[in-house]
Amino acid sequence: MLKYNNENSLTCTVLMAYYSTKAYYMNPLLELPSGKGFADVVYLPKRDMDRPALVVELKWNQSAKGAIAQIKDKQYADWLEGYIGKILLVGISYDKKKGHTCVIEEYKLNI
Repeated sequence: MLKYNNENSLTCTVLMAYYSTKAYYMNPLLELPSGKGFADVVYLPKRDMDRPALVVELKWNQSAKGAIAQIKDKQYADWLEGYIGKILLVGISYDKKKGHTCVIEEYKLNI
């Protein structure tokens, strides 16, 4: 049975977006063990590309702000500690009533 409105569908959509950015980013990392859990999708820019790293958390029937909070609470971006470029936290949600929402925040390193 096909399911169009779930986290797997959101993941497929985010992965398809990669094809328009593959000149700038390495292959996406899925369910990356990080911090206190697994980041849904991580994009790292190719060497010598001025693009931010992306840590993406997907939510179904939950808020995009909650996805950002989970990235922070579970420290998904901590494994990028030595990374010297910009890091963006991306929370994407799909709610049957509200549709898609997205929150993007710049990650601040604890220096």
